[in-house]
Amino acid sequence: MINQDFNSILELIQAFPDDQSCIDHLEQLRWNGNVVSPFNEESKVYNCKGNKYKCKESGKYFNVKTNTIFDNTKLPLQKWFLAIWLATSHKKGISSIQLSKDIGITQKSAWFMLQRIRECFGLDNDKMEGEIEADETYVGGKEKNKHGNKKIKNAQGGVGKAPVLGMVQRGGKVAAMKVDDTTFESLALEIIKNVKEGAKLYTDEYSSYKRLRRVYDHQFVKHSRGNYVKGKVHTNTIESFWALLKRGIFGIYHFTSVKHLQRYVDEFCFRYNTRDLDESARFNLFLQNTENRITYKELING
Repeated sequence: MINQDFNSILELIQAFPDDQSCIDHLEQLRWNGNVVSPFNEESKVYNCKGNKYKCKESGKYFNVKTNTIFDNTKLPLQKWFLAIWLATSHKKGISSIQLSKDIGITQKSAWFMLQRIRECFGLDNDKMEGEIEADETYVGGKEKNKHGNKKIKNAQGGVGKAPVLGMVQRGGKVAAMKVDDTTFESLALEIIKNVKEGAKLYTDEYSSYKRLRRVYDHQFVKHSRGNYVKGKVHTNTIESFWALLKRGIFGIYHFTSVKHLQRYVDEFCFRYNTRDLDESARFNLFLQNTENRITYKELING
């Protein structure tokens, strides 16, 4: 039976006092008594010593950590569990500096752990339906606060910042992604990918949304005229999510590069979309989706 009897850090430590208890929990979540080889799902599997298994077809050995964010880690699983708990339960996230102090590792290791964890947040691909709000925002530092050699001459509005598009289903989930620009082509591509045809789509009067009326029941409010609510038509929900995202980035992380921005956006989406779950359910949900591994080399290159 999957352990769900923990809703505080103290209870988490008591539930998983050592690596073996963490391994047993992961095996139950990942395989539920039916071990599957990561090298060949149809292959027969032999049970070996030391929590290892052998794939008959490939002849390779593996364990429950193979091809997950825990693969080849030198850190105890208990520390990974604590890091995941802190990253998923803190409403605005946790910085790598704070995490390094909390679990007793270096800041570099904590940053790597958090980036691996964030890589597993953006896994929900179900399309939205019903009433959808869509809006775009810009994330990044103000030009006046940048060093002289990094300022963009005559920068205005969102210049120098990264555009992010967001969609939220009323009473449901949110989806947000970094986009190259805010042209119709860029915004429409993501909206059509995430919202079912025929849904009610609420936006502001930005011109890039106007042609979407061919696909959706599109209605908008004119913010430029001080009109923010017109019956059910408004973008207040998605704008509340933007406020949460920006307070987290500016208040906790202070800065995020464009390269890693999507992972931070996915982190806030995950917490928003699991807001109705208790702490243990959110924690276990994450552990069931850890097969999206990224290496340190991939993180720092480019």
